[in-house]
Amino acid sequence: MKNDTPQELNSDQEIGRLIDEVMSSSLTDEQYRKKMQRRKEVQDKRIAQAVPEKGLIIVNTGNGKGKTTAALGMVLRSLGHGYKVAIVQFIKGSWEPSEKRVFSYWEDQLEFHAMGEGFTWETQDRDRDLDKASAAWEKSLEYIRNPDFHLVLLDEINIALKMSYLEVEDVLAGLAQKPANKHVILTGRGAPAALIERADLVTEMTLVKHPFRDQGVKAQPGIEY
Repeated sequence: MKNDTPQELNSDQEIGRLIDEVMSSSLTDEQYRKKMQRRKEVQDKRIAQAVPEKGLIIVNTGNGKGKTTAALGMVLRSLGHGYKVAIVQFIKGSWEPSEKRVFSYWEDQLEFHAMGEGFTWETQDRDRDLDKASAAWEKSLEYIRNPDFHLVLLDEINIALKMSYLEVEDVLAGLAQKPANKHVILTGRGAPAALIERADLVTEMTLVKHPFRDQGVKAQPGIEY
């Protein structure tokens, strides 16, 4: 993983200390005001020194729910700014997701390709899964290289990598071809270490409770699909 600079660590540590201190009920109103003022100074300095813009590689992984949902939130923001967006689904595909119907309102900005045939235990055909994953990756490369698209979502590609339908070296090589200002989101549990190392933003969803696992509740419209 990339090492934080001492300055970044010092800023984080000072902000953490200030947060702990302002939570103390023993502070006077004046002490609280001064500590919050100092926190604003530290935060403003960090923002002023930040790089204005950079195309990000974003990984949403982990066993918890919400990986694709979080990515679709970024898709919605990009569409709201008028950007062009592409979505390629690697595993899902036998379903007609409700998100696809909603996003049809932005059909002049959004390209949506559901190129899988469902979950691997449904297809039961490894060669066909390999072919579908390869075709989805080739389609993804078209959008990754295309400077007209601001954001590309590769949904469940981490599953394809975990199942060895794709090679992580090929995916990393493809990501290296993106324009400097393009954002790419890769979702799915089991993201490989090499991809996590390359990414700029990594979020791991942690499973605490799940209605199917814990209560036997089936997937429901509006929640899972």
